[in-house]
Amino acid sequence: MTIKTVAAALLLAASFSASPALAQGTTSIDMPTEPLTADDLEALRVELRATRKQIIAQNFTLTPDESTRFWPVYDQYQAELSKIKDDQYQLIAEYVNTYGSYNEPAATDFITRWLDLDVRTTTLRGSYVPIVGKILPGVKAATFFQMDRRISMMIDQRIASILPVLQFQNRVAQ
Repeated sequence: MTIKTVAAALLLAASFSASPALAQGTTSIDMPTEPLTADDLEALRVELRATRKQIIAQNFTLTPDESTRFWPVYDQYQAELSKIKDDQYQLIAEYVNTYGSYNEPAATDFITRWLDLDVRTTTLRGSYVPIVGKILPGVKAATFFQMDRRISMMIDQRIASILPVLQFQNRVAQ
């Protein structure tokens, strides 16, 4: 499975969960009529965690020596990233459970916390650039971070496509 294949699959899946207006290329945003469930979130989480390392492994060419040095660092990085993602999924679950009753302060708190997760993720990635740079040549280190970021963007797009927009919270059946 290549990055291109996974990207196409994620985008295709996202297009099925997005509104008909978006699929037709209009600027209207119709939101889902039913909120996400905890099972929906957990299924997405399991799928994404299992796929990420597989995508990297299938698309990243390493010598045996590089592989021996890289994968333990990758696993450490993923363990730290998982802590941030745990917080993200907790925030998503909170959003899903609270959707329909957000007031102004709660909405501001939600988006502030979401943006903090983005900052934490970027900071973590930045802290690993010199670490990976010590075990891999520059082009391979940069390639890893490009792939990691692309996968993250695909995941973020998928999540964004299934979360209803806050402005339309009164349109979702409770």
